[in-house]
This record gives sequence, C-alpha cells and structure tokens, in this order.
Amino acid sequence: MSNTHKELEMVRHGTLEIAKPLYELVKNEIAPGTGISPDHFWTEFEKIVRDFAPVNDQLVAYRDELQKKIDEWHLNNRDIPHDQEAYVDFLREINYLVTPSEDFNINTSNVDPEIAKVAGPQLVVPLDNARYVLNAANARWASLYDALYSSDAVPESDGCKKIKKYNPIRGEKVIEISRAFLDRHFALEKGTHRHTTHYRIEDGQVVAHMGDGTETTLLKPQQFEGYTGNAVNPDSILLMHHDLHVEIRFGEGYFIGRRDHAHIYDIHIESAITTIMDCEDSVASVDVEDKLKVYRNWLGLMKGTLVRTIEKDGETIERAMAEDRVYTGPDGKTVTMHGRSLLLVRNVGAHLKTDAVLYNGKPIPETMLDLMVTTLSAKHDLLGNSKSCNSRTGSIYIIKPKMHGPDEVAHANELFARTEDVLDLERNTLKMGIMDEERRTSVNLKNCIYNARERIVFINTGFLDRTGDDIHTNMEAGAVIPKGDLKTTKWLRAYEASNVQIGLQCGLKGNAQIGKGMWAMPDEMHAMMETKIKHLKEGANTSWVPSPVAATLHSIHYHRLNIHSRQFALMQAKEVPVDDILDIPVMNTEHKLTPNEIRHELENNAQGILGYVSRWVGQGIGCSKVPDLHDVALMEDCATLRISSQHIANWLHHGIVTEDQVLDAMKRMAVIVDRQNRDDPAYQAMAADFNTSVPFQAALDLVFKGRQQPNGYTEFILYARRREEKEKLSRENLAMTA
Repeated sequence: MSNTHKELEMVRHGTLEIAKPLYELVKNEIAPGTGISPDHFWTEFEKIVRDFAPVNDQLVAYRDELQKKIDEWHLNNRDIPHDQEAYVDFLREINYLVTPSEDFNINTSNVDPEIAKVAGPQLVVPLDNARYVLNAANARWASLYDALYSSDAVPESDGCKKIKKYNPIRGEKVIEISRAFLDRHFALEKGTHRHTTHYRIEDGQVVAHMGDGTETTLLKPQQFEGYTGNAVNPDSILLMHHDLHVEIRFGEGYFIGRRDHAHIYDIHIESAITTIMDCEDSVASVDVEDKLKVYRNWLGLMKGTLVRTIEKDGETIERAMAEDRVYTGPDGKTVTMHGRSLLLVRNVGAHLKTDAVLYNGKPIPETMLDLMVTTLSAKHDLLGNSKSCNSRTGSIYIIKPKMHGPDEVAHANELFARTEDVLDLERNTLKMGIMDEERRTSVNLKNCIYNARERIVFINTGFLDRTGDDIHTNMEAGAVIPKGDLKTTKWLRAYEASNVQIGLQCGLKGNAQIGKGMWAMPDEMHAMMETKIKHLKEGANTSWVPSPVAATLHSIHYHRLNIHSRQFALMQAKEVPVDDILDIPVMNTEHKLTPNEIRHELENNAQGILGYVSRWVGQGIGCSKVPDLHDVALMEDCATLRISSQHIANWLHHGIVTEDQVLDAMKRMAVIVDRQNRDDPAYQAMAADFNTSVPFQAALDLVFKGRQQPNGYTEFILYARRREEKEKLSRENLAMTA
C-alpha cells in the first residue's frame, strides 16, 4: 500500500510532523542504547531542517540558474562554429568553473585499513533487499572454487561444460587455475603447488611436502599469516599478498577438491573488501513503507542482528552476518581477521524531498533524514552495541551522491559537523565519500576535495550519471553522438584520468579510496577478467562489481597488479586539461546517420528504459539484471536510465527522431520486454494495454518530459509513477477481497 503524509498518521513534534511508523522506529529500535533520546533527536533535527533546508534549496535552484545560462549560450552560438576557448571562458564567467585551490593534502584520520590501505573490489547493494544485503556483507570471504566453477571465467570447451551434475573435468580445471594462482602469488622456494601432497606448520613456517618426498617452504615466508587446527595437519592456512588474504582449506568436505592429492578442498580469498549499502540509485523507495525497509536493514547491519530466513531445497535456512575468523599466528599468538566487508552507506541526493517528515507542512530534503537516521543507527557500532564490528577505528562512512560543485560539498561538510554535534559524536567521525558523477564536480574536483579535506575517504568516477548530466547540460549544443560512441569520447577519457590524478595530487594515496565504475554484465565474467584490470592500471584502488562472485574474481586483479606502485607512477603523469573534460560530445555536420542506425539506437534506448522501468515502477525493484536487445543481462539502475532517457530526449529536441517514431519504438520494444519477462509471475505485461500500463506511461514521461527534468534526473517521474502503481495495486487487491 502506498503511503503519503495524507494517508499516514503523523506525530507532531514542534513544527515537525513525522510519519508515525518512522517515529516509532526511532523511538523503539534505533535510539535505545545510543545515549540519544527520541525527543532530543527530533528537537535537534527540527533545528537542522530550519537552518540547512533553505540553503539546500538555494543550491539546488542554483543548478537550474546555471543550466538556463548554458542553454542560452548554446542557443546564441548555435549558428557559428563551436569555439571551445570562448565556451570555457563563459563557464568561468558564470562561476560554473572556479579557480582551483592551492595544493594541499587531505588530513582525514581514523580511517579503517580497508579504505586507507587495502586495495580491492567494492560492492554496491540496494539496502531495501535483506538477502542481497547479507550476501554482500558476508562477501568479504568467498570460495575461489565456487566463483570459477559457477561462472564463465572457466570456458565450457574441452569437456568443461557446466551440467546439472558435477562435472569432474570442469572441477579439475578449477583446481588447475587455482594452483596456478597460488604459484603466481604465493610461490614456493622450490617446485610448485601443483605437486604438493601435504602442508604443515613448523617453526612458524609453512612446509610443503612434495610427491617425490622433498619438502620446501614459501619463497617469501612473511606471507604466512596463520592457521587453524593443529600444526601437523592444519584445517586451513592463511596467506597474504598485496594486503589481501587467501585461506587454503584442507579436508574432504567439498566436491571439487574431493580427490585432491593435497586434500585442498577449497580456497577462500578476500573479495568484497568494502561494500556500499545503497539508499539511492539502486533502491525503489518512494514512501514511508519503503524507507523503513531501508532503515531497518541498515540498523540490523550496525547492530549485527540482521537475519534472513530463506527456503532452499525444501529446507529453511537462516542467514546472518558472518563472524570474524580466528587463526593461530606464526608466533603462536591469536590472529583475528574481519569476517565481513567494511560497510559504507550512500544517502540520497540533495534534489529529493520526502513527506515522511514535514516542516511547517512541507516535505523536507530526504538526504537530511537519511543522514540523521543512518548516523544514529551506526552509533550502535561505535558504542559496541553490535554483535559484530564494522569500523574498528570509530568511523561512520557516508557516501554523498550527485553533488554539483564545491559549494554543495561545503554545505554537506557543515551538515555532517552539525549532525556530529547533535548526536554526540567527535568531530570528523562522519567520513564523506564524494561521487564524482556530475559535470560541475568533475571540473572543480580539487576544490570539492578541499572542502571535505578533514573527512574525505572516497572519490570515484560514475560514467553513467556523468554521461547523463553531460547530455542534459549540453542539450542545446546539438544532437549527441550515438550512445556506444560516448565510451570513446575525449571528455570521458579526460574525466577518468583527471579524477585519479587530482585524487593523488590531494594525498588520497594511502589514505582514501579512488574508485572506478561498475562492471555492468554480471554473467560475463570471462570478459570481466580480460578487461577490468584496466581500472587498476588507470590508478583505481577499488572498483565496483555487481555480485559476490564478480568480487571474488575481480580480487585476482589486485593480486596481479601492485596498485600502490601504479599510483606512485601515475603521480608523475601530465596534468589533464580541463578543456578536454568540457569537450561536448555532439555530432558535427559531417556525422550522418543512416535510417537503420537511427532506428537501432532508438530501439536500444527504448528497450533499456522499458526493461528497467517495468520493474522499478511495476514491482519496486530498483536494481536488477535487465536483458538488452540481444538478451545479454545488464545491471541497470537510475544512472543507466538517465542516459537512455536523456539521449532520446536530445534526439527528439534536435529532430533526429520524431514523437511518432519514439512512440512506435516504445510499443514494439514493450512487446519484447514482456516476452523477456514472461517467466516472472509478478510481472505485469505492458503491451496488454499501453494506456493503462503505469510503467509504460512512466517510460513515455521519461522521454517526452526528459528535457524538463532538473539535470536529467529520473527520480521525480519514477517516484510519482511508482506511487501511482502502488495505489492501483492496492485498489485491485481491495476489489479482489471485497
């Protein structure tokens, strides 16, 4: 059932009206044990909204002012050849592009090593799905055997085909690849792991016994970190390389290693070192009912109490958060390894409002509610109220998305400080991650980092949102090039390089994460293993992956390349000109598209929009694998939707396509999307009645009203249409039970 403030019972607190379910959540579940009373929480939150919401609104309105000026400049200069120098000068005149800060180094303190020191994969997970949340939190350690056997990282040629029953030939290939991994990164002084028949611990070292009776040790004995069981016949051995750990497990318990001559039945490797728990792009949260799922799951993570009961093979299984791993070190002392991914939380952007709380009768900025609730929930972790521990340094990690430029970062920094004060936290307990995904942030990144220099722990490039913003910002400049060509543009290469370069210049190396974007094809692991190492070569010490299996496989890249050495080398790179980042990706007069090329581009965009919106609006699924026109599953979220909808809106505006062509393509693609989802019992076909299908109408809105959406954002349409769909489903359910 959809909940609006008119339908919900509201609790009045001063000038605030708070949805009763949210009020009760804070009172009964979040506040107890934090030292913060519910009355104090809401009293101080009222003051925060009073003081910060007007500034928030001014900053969001300023985005529109700048956009209007840019539109006018393009309209006034459309009939003459583009003058990049004049364009950049204009952006400086209107303060879109500001003077870079003097050189500085960030001075963030109390940062967990998973962020400051350890390079590795990062998951991003919708916080409204408890099963996904637990899988991600527990993906710190994962089976290399499972990841290889279950994915296409091992080709199905030469008898290695995946079949319903266990394929021993494929299993042997998995063992072969895993032994090669050990040889490459944990070499023996003599011989190879392929020939070992037994491992034991002696005098604080790993001793490997070979099939010919000889024995050897590790080439680098310092890689040995610990073991479980007894020294003569250990249950596991813990090794370390590039600050990442690998656990060799011995026994007879797993089918792949059942006949292994060294009794290695599995190899666990550190995989998802960090995970962003997402309140934003991957979540379809449009009302109080939805938001409470998000908040409760985060609270459960911070208390270590989150559990999920599932049915599997006729059995009821309860999943909970993994425990820490305990070993005996080389010196006989206890070694404890963090059993879970270090968790960060991404709040929503400043442009969104929520009616879960009203101030003087009006919705408040949702990002402020997110910050207060997620911070108070995380205080349980800092106070030791949790069954597990997230941050061992006393920090709370909050990712801020969709900030436009240095002033918005400065505002967020002030809001963080005020939140620390009212929730009785030391200054800079709240660490900030800056998503470099909006054009005005990209070209002013150094200043953005400076304004959060005492709490910043993360920057990353987000090609998808950044591209959507680029299309919208330059809507009046001309018809944008085809979507596939955008990946090879000058601005994108410059943007990706500049993000790393500026991060290194500002001292993020060894102190914070410099990240890269998502691998979008979760079933294409062979291709990922061939290409995603480029993110490390470009200087990223973390990169997004779509699943725990992908995290396990991507972790291998961080063993192959020493990211710390690579970042040091990149610190000497030539500075990226800001002019290159501001290059506009529009078609010139010589760029002629054939009717078939136009049709294919339109259909590709339309199918992607419908495939995603049919689930977001129709089922409340914010992130999912959506088959493309060729039935290749792609991870889609609001960022991909922003590109596709803005791309069609741009071509409509410049006469590349007509409204009739778009509508026709949408109807034809809806039939394909319906077919692709025919096995989903919860799916509602769009083609059955285009006029009454709320998801289909949402897709049309995203395109036909796309040019009017602030910065090309999709949430305003999605939220409204999802609420409409929930109300429709509620009426239908009532009619069925009447």
